[in-house]
Amino acid sequence: MAAPKMFDLSGEVAVVTGGNGGIGRGIALGLAEAGASVAILARNQEKNRGVVDDLAKAGVPAIALPLDVTRRDQLAPAMEEVERKLGPISILVNNAGIAIMRSALKFRPEDWDRVIETNLNSCFFLSQIAARSMVARKHGKIINIASEYSSFGAQAGIPYAASKGALVQTTKTMAIELAPHNVQVNAIVPGWIETDMTVGAQSGKMFDEIIMRTPAGRFGRPEEMAGAAIFLASHASDFVTGSIVHVDGGYAIR
Repeated sequence: MAAPKMFDLSGEVAVVTGGNGGIGRGIALGLAEAGASVAILARNQEKNRGVVDDLAKAGVPAIALPLDVTRRDQLAPAMEEVERKLGPISILVNNAGIAIMRSALKFRPEDWDRVIETNLNSCFFLSQIAARSMVARKHGKIINIASEYSSFGAQAGIPYAASKGALVQTTKTMAIELAPHNVQVNAIVPGWIETDMTVGAQSGKMFDEIIMRTPAGRFGRPEEMAGAAIFLASHASDFVTGSIVHVDGGYAIR
């Protein structure tokens, strides 16, 4: 069944960082099913090949480029290669992220820097690169993947929480600047989703606590992130900017 016109992404070019697994993969497949050409920027080339094969089943052009988002010198060349192969980028999903869990008193400087560089700095610099092209064409969507820890404290992951909180403020601030140019910037806050990153929380006491707090009574699935992403990437959200959309089964309201 074809997507409603207001949600039709035919002719759009989407970049999804970390799009070869978990939430990023779920979003990438959703964007492709809505008609967008998709470029995956991620480190693991084997996983990249696998997701490109899956994207091809949607009948849209798809590529994957190996990229470590902490390498600032590689960001602009990667985005330029996407535009050479697929066309002007109109959708950017900043999804790549890592979490290192350790006591604040024992955090090593290099680990702090790695988390901040991955989860925050790369999102800003990729958005900056994409926005220059989007502003020139008066059309674009930037979607940042935040976290429940944007609002709540993290027991043992201070740079993760700090980076995601700052990403929300980056979203709001860029939204103000880019709105006059018809470029919308929004963020999605996932709840507890079944991914490799949350394996340790999918059983035991922590699992029970999460389920007790989640009105939906379960973890989400990566593909359940796609609907919000399609909305924020489509014309349906042309008057939506600076918004923080929770996709969490109600976790944040309890």
